[in-house]
Amino acid sequence: MSDAPTVVQCPTCQQPVVWGEISPHRPFCSKRCQLIDLGEWASEEKAIPGAPDLSDDDLWSEGQHE
Repeated sequence: MSDAPTVVQCPTCQQPVVWGEISPHRPFCSKRCQLIDLGEWASEEKAIPGAPDLSDDDLWSEGQHE
């Protein structure tokens, strides 16, 4: 088994990041890149695809689900 550390790319800036305690913000290279990513999720620039939320549908009502 190899003793070489696992290295991944920062999802924000693509810089190499050692996957271990030496990199406290992993998988990000820095707190800055971590906050940029969080901001993209918060502003809904990033999203996980899925079924639409029924509460946003005009056909949905509280009475239908009792």
